[in-house]
Amino acid sequence: MYRARTVLTNLVPLASLIPRAAPDRFASWILKSDHILCSITGTDIRHYSSSVATEPFLNGSSSAYVEEMYNAWLADPKSVHVSWDSFFRNSTAGAAPGQAYQAPPSLAEPGRNQLPITSLAPLLGAAGAPALGGQVNEKVIDDHLAVQAIIRSYQARGHLVSELDPLGIMYADLHSTFSDREGKPHEIVIRGHHIAKLDPLGISSADLDDKHPPELLYSHYSFEEGDMDRVFKLPSTTFIGGKEKALSLREILSRLENAYCRHIGVEFMFINSLEQCNWIRQKLETPGVMEISSEEKRLILARLTRATGFEAFLARKWSSEKRFGLEGCEILIPAMKAVIDKSTELGVESIVMGMPHRGRLNVLANVCRKPLEQIFTQFAALEAADDGSGDVKYHLGTYIERLNRVTNKNIRLAVVANPSHLEAVDPIVQGKTRAEQFYRGDGEGKKVMSLLLHGDAAFCGQGIVYETFHLSDLPDYTTHGTIHIVVNNQIGFTTDPRHSRSSPYCTDVARVVNAPIFHVNSDDPEAVMHVCKIAAEWRATFHKDVVIDIVSYRRNGHNEIDEPMFTQPLMYRKIKTTPHVLDKYSKRLIEEGVVTTEEVKDVRDKYEKICEESYLNARKETHIKYKDWLDSPWSGFFEGKDPLKVSPTGVKEDTLVHIGKRMSSPPPNAAEFVIHKGIERILRSRMEMVESRTVDWALGEGMAFGSLLKEGIHVRLSGQDVERGTFSHRHHVLHHQLVDKATYRPLCHLYPDQGPYTVCNSSLSEFGVLGFELGYSMTNPNALVCWEAQFGDFNNTAQCIIDQFISSGQAKWVRQSGLVMLNPHGLEGMGPEHSSARLERFLQMSSDDPDYFPPESEEFAVRQLHDINWIVANCSTPANYFHILRRQIALPFRKPLILMTPKSLLRHPEAKSSFDEMTENTQFLRVIPDQGPASQNPSSVKKLLFCTGKVYYDLRKAREERKLEGDIAISRVEQISPFPYDLIKKECAKYSNASLAWAQEEAKNQGSWTYVQPRFHTALSGSRDVSYVGRPTAASPATGSKMQHLKELNALLDDALSL
Repeated sequence: MYRARTVLTNLVPLASLIPRAAPDRFASWILKSDHILCSITGTDIRHYSSSVATEPFLNGSSSAYVEEMYNAWLADPKSVHVSWDSFFRNSTAGAAPGQAYQAPPSLAEPGRNQLPITSLAPLLGAAGAPALGGQVNEKVIDDHLAVQAIIRSYQARGHLVSELDPLGIMYADLHSTFSDREGKPHEIVIRGHHIAKLDPLGISSADLDDKHPPELLYSHYSFEEGDMDRVFKLPSTTFIGGKEKALSLREILSRLENAYCRHIGVEFMFINSLEQCNWIRQKLETPGVMEISSEEKRLILARLTRATGFEAFLARKWSSEKRFGLEGCEILIPAMKAVIDKSTELGVESIVMGMPHRGRLNVLANVCRKPLEQIFTQFAALEAADDGSGDVKYHLGTYIERLNRVTNKNIRLAVVANPSHLEAVDPIVQGKTRAEQFYRGDGEGKKVMSLLLHGDAAFCGQGIVYETFHLSDLPDYTTHGTIHIVVNNQIGFTTDPRHSRSSPYCTDVARVVNAPIFHVNSDDPEAVMHVCKIAAEWRATFHKDVVIDIVSYRRNGHNEIDEPMFTQPLMYRKIKTTPHVLDKYSKRLIEEGVVTTEEVKDVRDKYEKICEESYLNARKETHIKYKDWLDSPWSGFFEGKDPLKVSPTGVKEDTLVHIGKRMSSPPPNAAEFVIHKGIERILRSRMEMVESRTVDWALGEGMAFGSLLKEGIHVRLSGQDVERGTFSHRHHVLHHQLVDKATYRPLCHLYPDQGPYTVCNSSLSEFGVLGFELGYSMTNPNALVCWEAQFGDFNNTAQCIIDQFISSGQAKWVRQSGLVMLNPHGLEGMGPEHSSARLERFLQMSSDDPDYFPPESEEFAVRQLHDINWIVANCSTPANYFHILRRQIALPFRKPLILMTPKSLLRHPEAKSSFDEMTENTQFLRVIPDQGPASQNPSSVKKLLFCTGKVYYDLRKAREERKLEGDIAISRVEQISPFPYDLIKKECAKYSNASLAWAQEEAKNQGSWTYVQPRFHTALSGSRDVSYVGRPTAASPATGSKMQHLKELNALLDDALSL
């Protein structure tokens, strides 16, 4: 019993529980204890060498059994099972409690990331291990786990200590360089403080702080210098071994440092796909993965020489001109070319690019290969040979189709024109790319891709970047992966990163869509090329976004005539002493014996000669051509067309009936498709309208779309909640009430050979989505692209797209667009935010002259449309809405259409149209004259009211109530801009004795009044006055009080109808 008690002290966890039992009564304590979960059973049979499976440890019947076993073992160790033999040996040798018992080996296959402990025997090194069957040292396992954690730490946080800054400033510990570390990683890699050396200038850190000391990691992981040569088995989550399965700790750390802490810092461990993480690990960790041939090195040098030579040439010839050169990040040009080369090799045929102004001319010259003469003539103050007001040279776009000499494949490159609003072009590029993919049938984005360039301050500062990222994976907006390149100057104009962002990196916004982020030092050209190839392969493999952050610097100020020393003296002192990357790389290749000094000079001189010849040719030019810079040419669209001939917009009644019936019917042959009861009512009422030959707003719109689809025109309607419609009137997508994702789109099933119809709810973004649809509309003129605001005033968050692109795009960049903006507008007592679409803003930006009455002719209306920048209308009937939508495609050119759309009129019993207003030989009515009693006897009419939109129905109802139909005529101006001078003049002449007034529901300083007032004066040559009827001036678009709203409306009606 004593011996058994001795053995018991070695049992864990029992030993720690025993104090509660008297030492001499431990067997009965075992039997009573509720802490022991295994069942304890007694048996009389004695099989001393029975297997553990039938007699598991601690399943003995009593302590006497253990003692008997022990006595038998003392007499003959072989008389008991080998597991008892092992247990008693270890106990008597003084093994610690819990260490004596060893489980028998399992014959099962080890699982993933597991290995039999015996396989570590050769790797145990100095720690040693007992002979097989003896005890394995726990430190061995702990040390392997520690090595695994170190590898993971490098993968997750190595970027924080990578040398990314070509200037050597941005290194937060400010104590050591890469060479000083000698393969000993900082504790930072393990603990994750941000001390990355990313800055080519070496001024500040990734987290813009310099408080972290360069402690080493060994204290954290209990490794000593003596452990450095111990060999460790590598886990399956790393590729640093290549074909080797085990490496010494010293070699593991060295290879990890080379992969993650040199000139490339990668953020990818937040990606929630093991396959994608392993793909990136393999591209970075595989030994020798960055080695390239001498031929490739010479190609990098040649491209870098051209990029540097171009900027140097411009600086020499036009030293005082702004050009926003690329000095300090010339490596961008070889980087873009590497992305394009690899992408074309992988099947891409067309690349749509968007970029800010820095480096734009260099990209046009050396990436797109735009003729240098055309670029150089932009510096000469020459007259334009074509229409338009033009733009500064560093905002212009272009379109080029050329042979890629590296892959010997044709490639199309488009650089989209961009204003100074740096990131505003992002969604436009995405929309243009998506459209090109759509028309090519490229549903996976294998043929067309987008490439976006960014500045560091804009990338983290502009909200549109975030909006655009969130379109990246939406089914109707995805472009199947965009490659983003950040030209990271580490400064925004004059603002230091410490004051321009709250995140460690300028690229952190990309983490929201799981995009891997490759930070790279711009002064290591080979590292930049490696990262570019990985990015192109990532996009081709996974069709997701990827970011390349080229950490560089800006050799000049914000522009060439700006003085940066005012605000960044230390940084610019360092820049002045930093050699150009071309000089550094040339020197390196000469030392490697890849090129000679003469070859380097020869490449420079050749490009200099090309520039000089182009400069001489450019001096012979007398005019510049804006159309040379068009980013979206429409081949064949304008040729052979009469520029003033509009196709008819009326259609056959059979077509209207067919479309109407399809829109009023549930899915054919789908009795099991369960439709909502409310939708059934709507469909029935639509069918009744079709049978009575009338349409409401939703039906009129559907017939416009459907009749265009019949003609093979692609129709796309996008915006917030457009599938149903904000006001639940459209219902272009019917949902099965019992089955998820089962939908039916009536307009997609009108005709077997119809054009495609896309209706898609967008993300809750206006700036991003309106920009996207504008880009979409630029690609193909034979498509009706519509964006609808949820409420009209929501367009104000997209004001940048409206101002910089839609209203002025044609004048600046000779680029047309037929985009339709649908803006719900009308004061209906719903408060300041859901009333006005800010009609006055669109009218103020209209380019027609208020003092000029164009010559009257048959082409008067279409000539006006041709000459103006956009069309602004406020239709009051479904028929007119139908015609104006169809007219967008019927015109021989394209103009944006800004429509104020109704809310209450969607269901107004009088806001309906007959088929007679939509059939053949009908057209859009710019002005709808009065058709009541007043028009029968115009000479006796005392007042002629002009108005636009919904207020007409309020005026008409009040006129009826007051029985003034014979005294007051009401004419509706449906197209406000361009102003219908001819029809206004005619209408006023008809009612020669009437006083004239303009009635509007908006405040006096809003709505149409300020636009129409001078134009009425011009139309009537100042012969008659037009008075104003409406609300007084106001700061807010509408009152928030329903009572006040009704009071104001009554005052407006009283004023309008007073004689």
